[in-house]
Amino acid sequence: MFRRSWKTKMTDSERQRGWVFFGLYLLVFPYLNAWVQRVLMGDGEPLVAEANVLYYSFLFALALLVFWTFLKRDFADLLDWLPENLFGIAVGLAGTLLLRHVLARIPLPVTDPVPCQYAAQLAIAPAPTLALTLLLIPVAEECLYRGLIFGSLRRYSLPLAYGVSVIGYALACVWRYAVEAGDPRYLLLAVLYLPVSAALTWCYDNGGSVWSAVALHAAINGCILMGVLR
Repeated sequence: MFRRSWKTKMTDSERQRGWVFFGLYLLVFPYLNAWVQRVLMGDGEPLVAEANVLYYSFLFALALLVFWTFLKRDFADLLDWLPENLFGIAVGLAGTLLLRHVLARIPLPVTDPVPCQYAAQLAIAPAPTLALTLLLIPVAEECLYRGLIFGSLRRYSLPLAYGVSVIGYALACVWRYAVEAGDPRYLLLAVLYLPVSAALTWCYDNGGSVWSAVALHAAINGCILMGVLR
């Protein structure tokens, strides 16, 4: 099968705005979100699902504003290279589920809190949790970790792009638990997210459209949700 040449569709101005967005996403927005929740809720019980939906709705809106032209071009590539993108989604999902099943057998000193959080949020607020996991998180995170980071670095070095995108995203999935618990052992949970991160990165690289990575991300989250319901 003919393999199209890979080229990022992100403009220099989008990339510059994207790096500012990414810096705020890592260093400012999480702490601002925590402060807003404390102010709004006071001593009351925190509405975790609803608060997360509001937070990621904000990130989703920013991602659309910052990467709008890029997302439009990538949607055209999704349609132009639909077989490659569908193949990436199918293989990425199967590989992720298989490898996560294998890695789950590794004895780690701490337990992954994400499935329990999903189960609790889904039981209390199903609609916000579905919106969060199937749309808001996939779009915001794939624009940053695949569209921005991988797409920017791939122009210079494919191994570097894969390494930074895969390892960076796996650590991003668990670092806040290490900070909140004051326990660096939570960083070891990143090994459980390496298959997810690698599959998302490969899916984007194979199909050339960030929308296929968004779809794969949503499918993986959907499988996790189905898993916690059993």
